Amino acid sequence: MAFAAGGDAGSTTGVDEAVRFLDEQGRWAPSGDVASFRAAADALNVEVLCGFYREMTLTRRLDIGSTALQRQGELALWIPSFGQEAAQTGSAHALSPKDTIFPSYREHGVALARGIDFVDVLAVLRGNTYRGWDPEATRFRLYTIVLAAQTLHAVGYGMGINLNRAAGEAEAHDEAVIVYIGDGAMSEGDASEALVFARTYDAPVLFFVQNNQYAISTPVTTQTAVSYADRARGFGIPGYRVDGNDVIATYAVTKTVMDHVRSGGGPALIEAVTYRLGPHTSSDDPTKYRDPATHAQWEARDPLPRLEAYLRANGTPDEFFEQVRQENESTAMDVRERLLKLPDPAPSSMFDHVYSDPHPIVTAEREWLEAYEASFLQTND
Repeated sequence: MAFAAGGDAGSTTGVDEAVRFLDEQGRWAPSGDVASFRAAADALNVEVLCGFYREMTLTRRLDIGSTALQRQGELALWIPSFGQEAAQTGSAHALSPKDTIFPSYREHGVALARGIDFVDVLAVLRGNTYRGWDPEATRFRLYTIVLAAQTLHAVGYGMGINLNRAAGEAEAHDEAVIVYIGDGAMSEGDASEALVFARTYDAPVLFFVQNNQYAISTPVTTQTAVSYADRARGFGIPGYRVDGNDVIATYAVTKTVMDHVRSGGGPALIEAVTYRLGPHTSSDDPTKYRDPATHAQWEARDPLPRLEAYLRANGTPDEFFEQVRQENESTAMDVRERLLKLPDPAPSSMFDHVYSDPHPIVTAEREWLEAYEASFLQTND
């Protein structure tokens, strides 16, 4: 497979040499090393792209609604994916249903693509549950707050797939792993260790780096001197750089590379160059560290207007976009209503899954809490 050059991490946009099919105005204008990915891009028809548009716009609408819930005290924290919808929707739909996904904590568009009820995502951040969804049934593992920890989990899982293949399990040949990681988490030691093990054991793992330009307030130019696609080569892993705000390019590159990984080609890394239009979390104020001029440049590359322009140019009528808007509003209201109706968890449930077996310290803490709660029910005669 052709290698897409990583390029200079310190360039203004970071997308000049990336694989791209749609330009910033939504016009078909392939650029970069697109030859290896052209077949996957050409396979996408307008109907499929309309489905991508539905999910991308719904992801953003739910993002806006979730921010409001946090500001109203209904969520402890919210982690926006605002601006990264193309990277997530495109890559998620490039996977096989049998592939296993290891997310970080911002992959809301990937969750929707896997059929996760968004109430289950919000319930975790609201404190109603520790899990939310069934990671076995969905093949979408749980959100990981600890930076880069999921990379080790993903590689270990991929090594297990190889063991199952060696044992003659036919289904293991139909499965591969993708792990989502941010540019900031790529500076963690766990990420480097995972890349080493992935290469050493040829684990069928695709590292999908969403380079949204900032690790909270630290710009990517401070984090790395080269692109993450180039950095992969230092581990003996092929790296590919794609315009993460172009859903067609993201889909095409991920589909092509993931098929190669699944067929025994070994690990790979994709760097999706995108931009976090919102804050890192609801606790962050990006105006303190982001240049307004640079932010305006990236707003002009917003993935939603880009795809909308392409769809309109290819005959998609106004009625479609209005219908999508209304459906998104209805879904957002439904998610909000169902979330607020969730029952509060029992305080003692915090002890239920600390250890797999009974533990004396946890048992003592549970008994103390129960006695403390009971003391409020006592009355003096």
